Amino acid sequence: MGGPGMQHLFRLSNILDRVVSAVGAAGAWLCIPLILIIVFDVVTRRFLVLGSTKLQELEWHLHAALFFLCIGWAYIRNAHVRIELVHERLPRKAQLWIELLGCLLFFIPYCVIVFYHGVDWWERSWAIGEVSDSATGLPYRWVIKAFLPVGIAFMFLGALTILLRKVVELFGPPQLAEQAFRLEQEEQEPSEKEFIVEEMDTSSTEERQ
Repeated sequence: MGGPGMQHLFRLSNILDRVVSAVGAAGAWLCIPLILIIVFDVVTRRFLVLGSTKLQELEWHLHAALFFLCIGWAYIRNAHVRIELVHERLPRKAQLWIELLGCLLFFIPYCVIVFYHGVDWWERSWAIGEVSDSATGLPYRWVIKAFLPVGIAFMFLGALTILLRKVVELFGPPQLAEQAFRLEQEEQEPSEKEFIVEEMDTSSTEERQ
């Protein structure tokens, strides 16, 4: 695929990035009501000897919604915890290939499988009008179950974003590949960003030698 084709892939990855990031940034605001509800629940239980099953269930409902709305955004930002014993010691090009093949062979198929079963899980909950197991719990359990396929869909878009960028970095024109790399740097966690810059500088020095 030539330069124009790579330009299209890069623009598409940026569009997907904006969509996933917008959803993740909006979902992140759920942490505020989640914190307030947890504090209220703890205080009233400790000092007023009150308890509410609805509040407890609302806490994990909000936590689940927060998690699923932000999971794709976190992947694009490389904010997920990674335990890397070999990857970080490899040259930059090898890292790109690992990420690309990991998305293509494992991550994207995983998203498709979980989305398929998640939709079925939600449909069955919707069909029976599922509610809480507790008599004093929240109704409409299917609402929170809908966040599983929704969150996986956005995780799929996040994986597709990274996949397209790795294709551009590996096979695109040098200037465009550099642009994709710099964009990823800007979006990543500070510690990861510093490591990648150092790794890139080392690779460049080795190539010149």
